[in-house]
Amino acid sequence: MKQSIVIGTRGSALALWQAKWVKSKITTLYPDTQVSLEIIKTQGDKILDVPLAKIGGKGLFVKEIETALLEKRIDLAVHSMKDMPSEIPDGLCLGAITKRESPQDVLVSRTGKLMKDLPQNARMGTSSLRRSSQLLNEFPNLQIIPLRGNLDTRLKKLETENLDAIIVAAAGVIRLGLEDRITQYFDKEFIIPAVGQGALGIEIRNNDQEMTPIIDHLNDSVTHAAVTSERAFLHQLEGGCQVPIAAHAMVTHNAIRLIGMVAGLTGKPLIRQEISGNINNAELLGQTLAKRLLDSGAGKILDQVLSMS
Repeated sequence: MKQSIVIGTRGSALALWQAKWVKSKITTLYPDTQVSLEIIKTQGDKILDVPLAKIGGKGLFVKEIETALLEKRIDLAVHSMKDMPSEIPDGLCLGAITKRESPQDVLVSRTGKLMKDLPQNARMGTSSLRRSSQLLNEFPNLQIIPLRGNLDTRLKKLETENLDAIIVAAAGVIRLGLEDRITQYFDKEFIIPAVGQGALGIEIRNNDQEMTPIIDHLNDSVTHAAVTSERAFLHQLEGGCQVPIAAHAMVTHNAIRLIGMVAGLTGKPLIRQEISGNINNAELLGQTLAKRLLDSGAGKILDQVLSMS
């Protein structure tokens, strides 16, 4: 049995909560094993004044941590699944995906007003093209104000940037014990979540005989199937933070229902479709839904968005 384990993580309050949660699960199962955290600063943590879509997207929050894993400076990495690129580097694998927290997006408004009660030209803080495009599709007069930084930073900017509201992931707000700040939960059918939102991914080296059985206890098979379906959708579309893509899978018994969306930057056009099938075909369902969207014109939308970025 491994005597010590080093977990690689980003240094934000949320990332540390997530890594400590994984650490507590491991130490409960293996009390004689020493578990420590190694904080690694990623490019996404260093560049805070530019929207993610302008600087390369998802890999910005994981690359340095994955390098540490490949170089054996850490034994495993804990990531928010929505930060994970659809391709994993050679030599690494997703060893476990944990049970999902709420995948929804939430509104935090400065005055406590619901979305429908905000002024027509309300100042909405988000740097997520996925979020802004879906909001603009329904509320075209919104002013979208770029918003980067950790969750606590975004909450502070609600006041300092004179914003009417911000939209963030429910999971982070809940994990940090800030649920009382939530004004409104958005229905998953209205604002389709990001791929993997709410789930944690535990990344290890391929064929790591010591770590595989340890983290296998943290894998949630239902969440794993759902996220696999969503990631297959994303991979088929070759998407990242530079394009407004959303997908969310819901599992009932042995069936998966996957909804997917591709939109223009202004929220129009917006193509949304869904597919259902057996949980054992999770990856194929994601690929099939992506192809259906491409056949419906999503490819043209994505090309236009990328040409503008």
